[in-house]
Amino acid sequence: MVPSTGRGTYKSILLECPSVGEMLQTPGAMTCALLFRLLLLMTLAALFQGKRFGPTSRLRYSRFLDPSNVIFLRWDFDLEAEIITFELQVRTAGWVGLGVTNRYTRVGSDLVVGGVLPDGNVYFSDQHLVDEDTLEEDGSQDAELQGLTEDAVYTTMRFSRPFRSCDAHDQDITSDTIRVLAAYGLDDTLKLDRDRTFVKSIFLLQIVHPDDLDIPEDTIIHDLELTDFLIPEDDTTYACTFLPLPIVSKKHHIFKFEPKLLKHNETMVHHILVYACGNASVLPTGISDCYGADPAFSLCSQVIVGWAVGGTSYQFPDDVGVSIGTPLDPQWIRLEIHYSNFHNVPGVYDSSGIRLYYTAKLRKYDMGVLQLGFFTFPIHFIPPGAESFLSYGLCKTEKFEEMNGVPVPDIQVYGYLLHTHLAGRALQAVQYRNGTQLRIICKDDLYDFNLQETRDLPYRMEIKQGDELLVECHYQTLDRDSLTFGGPSTINEMCLIFLFYYPRNNISSCMGYPDIIHVAHELGEEVSDSMEGMMAMNNVEWTPENIKKAEKACKEAQQTVIIKTIDEVVENTTGWIPEIIRAPRGPCLESSGGKVEPQDKTPAGFRAAPIALLGSSTTTLRCLPLAALLFGQGSLSWLLATLQVGV
Repeated sequence: MVPSTGRGTYKSILLECPSVGEMLQTPGAMTCALLFRLLLLMTLAALFQGKRFGPTSRLRYSRFLDPSNVIFLRWDFDLEAEIITFELQVRTAGWVGLGVTNRYTRVGSDLVVGGVLPDGNVYFSDQHLVDEDTLEEDGSQDAELQGLTEDAVYTTMRFSRPFRSCDAHDQDITSDTIRVLAAYGLDDTLKLDRDRTFVKSIFLLQIVHPDDLDIPEDTIIHDLELTDFLIPEDDTTYACTFLPLPIVSKKHHIFKFEPKLLKHNETMVHHILVYACGNASVLPTGISDCYGADPAFSLCSQVIVGWAVGGTSYQFPDDVGVSIGTPLDPQWIRLEIHYSNFHNVPGVYDSSGIRLYYTAKLRKYDMGVLQLGFFTFPIHFIPPGAESFLSYGLCKTEKFEEMNGVPVPDIQVYGYLLHTHLAGRALQAVQYRNGTQLRIICKDDLYDFNLQETRDLPYRMEIKQGDELLVECHYQTLDRDSLTFGGPSTINEMCLIFLFYYPRNNISSCMGYPDIIHVAHELGEEVSDSMEGMMAMNNVEWTPENIKKAEKACKEAQQTVIIKTIDEVVENTTGWIPEIIRAPRGPCLESSGGKVEPQDKTPAGFRAAPIALLGSSTTTLRCLPLAALLFGQGSLSWLLATLQVGV
């Protein structure tokens, strides 16, 4: 069985025009000449409008999508036009498909499919899954083919699509984690096979590519690692040790870091954090539990670099770096490695850590990291059986200057790292000034625990003294029958956002938690202190009504805000959770390849579809500037008037 080639088969389209001499003699010939000139002008206008990716343009980003490296994806995007281009290369002579799915089910996933028939014709179609195994063509065709080839080894399909079309069957491309769906067949029969269908979480809209950044010629490497550490046969272990930073005679900047993971142990390493220590700190020796019997192993709380599950290397922007080598810079760090040995495997030794890259070629700014969120301890609770539960951690910056010891310049945020454990579904950091919401600094509405990476913001965001910062975390616990408390274990929860910023100050963290006594009283529990309040949560019958009541009580309770400096100075203040104004969805892009059904229209409205210029065997998406469109409309009006006169 071969797919229909009616709608998706591309043929050459030729416009036959008379000779130059004939053009001067007949109205029809003049019409053809005018059309030719108009198309030429419109094409030139399109070429100069924005960043477009044609059939041979280099696509900056790439990733294998399956464990066997059979499916290779390249992509790039135009943020202004809101168009993304994909190139899927698969080791097969059959059909290939690429789309977007969600966390819970493949039903409703979109999938753009294509292939090359034995006679050389190509087929290409925008489809969706009506159940786990069945594809159906969309009524609106919103993917534009740029190329589709097959050779002795690969089938390669290249196409573009809008970030958000007006077709309800198309999943949006957003600045969240996207679960990319890829599939292929061994022949041209469009049938999904679960052994050849893969899902991979990717942050598609990466702002900075490492190739765009400078690598100094004098780069030096320094490793911070544990050596032959025996991983305990426990579900959760936090191993900490104190190590010196590179000893240098003058100021240097760390500009890049990457994880060092042993191949066979990487599934056990949950995260690695490097904390800067104050130079007045008295530090212990050896390796011990970070949060165990000896509190000295939890000293040093200012994160300077961090890695978590799914992350890779990260290079700072060319104008910022971590300063080392001056009297004000830290000389020692605390290395924290969180191991998750859920299968209690014995006898596993590990030498994981972080590799630092540093240079004497100085950057303009010294960077810092500010930790925000819900203070990690058992006052943070999440009820079992919750379809949705929101937690909040407040930060008030009004005391930053007093605690810093010197004036705090405005903070310029350029990147972030989000962190929850397994129940986390979404996070966001929101900024307020003078009681009014200013912006959402960063968010991920499709958070994946297995893809925690440092991400760049699309532009620098400024935080001023006195601003309030709110972290909201969204959890789901339908698979749990007991309370989940805040804590270090992977089966506990966290609600943290790390903001990467410059210029550096001495504030290491600013986190909040609600008045648990108020929460307990709202749930009908009589308690007199915080410990009783935490314990009382075990007495509550967690019905859907009580889950919502607890969420409301946590949000309305007064928050205690804990601010800490690199020298372990701690001060508290209080505040209240402000309302969050949700960002509206932008307008969708009206279909350029098919009818938009009435039920597909959304209140967000439409954007006009880009004009597609047809080539000989592919369709290339081109967006024309307004001036070119108006010129085209005027030319067509004049052309119609000329034709009427000729008739």
